[in-house]
Amino acid sequence: MSGSLQSYLILSALLFAIGTFGFLARRNAIAMLMSIELMLNAVNLSIVAFGAFIPALRGDAAIIALMVMAVAAAEATVGLAIVIAIYRNSRTPLVDEYDRMRQ
Repeated sequence: MSGSLQSYLILSALLFAIGTFGFLARRNAIAMLMSIELMLNAVNLSIVAFGAFIPALRGDAAIIALMVMAVAAAEATVGLAIVIAIYRNSRTPLVDEYDRMRQ
């Protein structure tokens, strides 16, 4: 196996930080959903890395990684459906404009 656990965790932390910055800096709803997906992939990478380097976690890590992928797929589906429904009404993907729908 190439690399070490530390290198995988550093890469995972970097991806998570990029996703967090993307979520906080963007006002576009689709870009925010993509940033959330990036954060979930970073978590998945760390889970798989722990499973590969710690033998006691090998089977459990694979199951948890599959569960995270299922949650990510469901989140993407529901989130995109909500964004499309709001876009049809307001004609803008910007999140700042969504609060005027309450009025």
